[in-house]
Amino acid sequence: MEAVVGDPDVVGTIARALEHVTIACVLLGSAVGSSEQLAALHSSRLDMLLARMLDTTVRGIVYEAAGSVGPAVLNAGAELVRARCEDSRIPYALLNTDPGDVDAWMVAAVAAVNDALDGVSVGPR
Repeated sequence: MEAVVGDPDVVGTIARALEHVTIACVLLGSAVGSSEQLAALHSSRLDMLLARMLDTTVRGIVYEAAGSVGPAVLNAGAELVRARCEDSRIPYALLNTDPGDVDAWMVAAVAAVNDALDGVSVGPR
């Protein structure tokens, strides 16, 4: 397992790393930027990334729907993930655990990945 650092404004920097990936974790709940940048990151940029992911070996998505980004933006991103994944029949999990509680977040994140690996779609954790 290897983490990839990419620029969410340039989806190609992330999409190239998706070869042979089974579960993709989109952990941007505490991303920083202007309100416009964050809104785009969790809407149009996320939509573009999901479209690219769904044409790869990715067979499950975990989306971080909690963090310092505003709840309306994160809820919209979570709804986008839900809709895209359900349309494509790809398992997903929404990670709603506060990332400030590192121990609880880690337990919830591992459970979300396991659910996606098991082919189970799960709403907020």
